[in-house]
Amino acid sequence: MAHWRTGWISDFHLGMKGSKAGVLLDFLRENDFDRLYLVGDIIDVLALRRGIFWPQEHNDVIQKLLRKGRKGTELIYIPGNHDGFVTGYLGTYGSVTLQKHAIHTTANGRRILVFHGHELDALVQNLGWLGHAGDFGYTVLLRSNGIVNLGRRLLGLEPWSLSAYVKGRVRNVATFISNFEEAVVRYAQDYKVDGVICGHLHTATVRRIGATEYYNTGDWIESCTALVEDCDGTIKLIRQAAETRPREHAADLDRESVGT
Repeated sequence: MAHWRTGWISDFHLGMKGSKAGVLLDFLRENDFDRLYLVGDIIDVLALRRGIFWPQEHNDVIQKLLRKGRKGTELIYIPGNHDGFVTGYLGTYGSVTLQKHAIHTTANGRRILVFHGHELDALVQNLGWLGHAGDFGYTVLLRSNGIVNLGRRLLGLEPWSLSAYVKGRVRNVATFISNFEEAVVRYAQDYKVDGVICGHLHTATVRRIGATEYYNTGDWIESCTALVEDCDGTIKLIRQAAETRPREHAADLDRESVGT
């Protein structure tokens, strides 16, 4: 099992049919942390309002996290826009601390702001009804992924994400992502930090914007990615392989290291 000083994961969307809870379980079994940040949209209340979907694997993810807490991992839960009800229960409960944002100090002394990111998303913040429409459209695209990949499997082809392709190719979406990232960095500068970590966009990213390091954790619907910190303070993006083998065999980790 790999051991990390710190980990950041977000956007599980448990309660949504597209959540890859099984892949996430593999990740949690293969990685341990001194401190683990849950950076929002852990439970998808918006999806649950449309219809109850809670298979055993989704429950297993929650139980695995709580078990890590009992064994000594410090869990910090920062809510997003799909699990915003958590903001009514801020505080510390055993090994779990619920808070709106955090300032993390790396082993090499860098200060990193951690928050979900929806606070700066004008689509969600100012146009609530349109945000729900966008959420519905994304759900439709995710369901289309299953149909597309069924055909690809029959042809012996690798899985492919229609929703990720659309997100990357539609100019307005690409512009929105770029504008969002820059807004996050401007917001982080008010905290006088060296970097910022968020989720929300479902777009795993590590890049420098001006003098600030910008990190996005990705998600556990498509990218299946996490950010981790080594004992020397280096932050890395790692990607968990999709479930391509029987559940009793753990998936391999394909680590993409990014030194900072």
